[in-house]
Amino acid sequence: MLFEVSGLSKRFRQIAALSDVSFQVREGEVLGLIGPNGAGKSTLFECVAGVLPSDAGSIRANGVPLKRRNIIELLFYVPDAIAPWTDQSVHWVLDYVIGFFHGQARLRNEIIDQLDLRTLLHQSIGTLSKGQRKRVLLAIGLLTRQPALLVDEPFEGLDLRQARDIAAAFRIHSARGRTLFLSIHQISDAARFCDRFILLSNGRVCGEGTVSELASLAAARDPSKDYQNLEEVFLALT
Repeated sequence: MLFEVSGLSKRFRQIAALSDVSFQVREGEVLGLIGPNGAGKSTLFECVAGVLPSDAGSIRANGVPLKRRNIIELLFYVPDAIAPWTDQSVHWVLDYVIGFFHGQARLRNEIIDQLDLRTLLHQSIGTLSKGQRKRVLLAIGLLTRQPALLVDEPFEGLDLRQARDIAAAFRIHSARGRTLFLSIHQISDAARFCDRFILLSNGRVCGEGTVSELASLAAARDPSKDYQNLEEVFLALT
């Protein structure tokens, strides 16, 4: 286990965005955080990454609570729908990440090819389409050195071929020991790409495990049904 989240809660005035959220993250896995829009996925990532303070709960590694500096060393968070350094070229941004964040320079060309960025290197971030910006954001994340990479909606704005190519790139990096923790609202996408899943609904964890483990949990609640896919399991547990 790389780290565990225990009892994480967050309120915005009268709204409970997260309620007693607990789960484990394992080394080298592709873990999917799935749930509908408004389930609390982005809030959860922001709290885990330390961008947003939580009201309660802890993040632990080897049973030891992690402080802010430990979390920064453990994980890197890639939010959705941002456009950093809009006046700078893709080439400049990747080099900046390598220099400022002590990124993995040896992976630069590999990641450029994996995410099909070669023809975009001299374009400024501000001129890119939504899908092109997403690929640059993913490249930024993959270049960093932290053991865990949290990505909010990694396939948003991408077509099917691009999503498959990026999922294949994620597999290569996870096989090397990198943990990919992906927030995905399209359950069909998560089912194709992830090893395990955390089901989140209304700020609460409704299940954690592989598809077969979650299907067994759903069947225990209603033995009369045969759960064939993740969508059916999600509907049964949430």
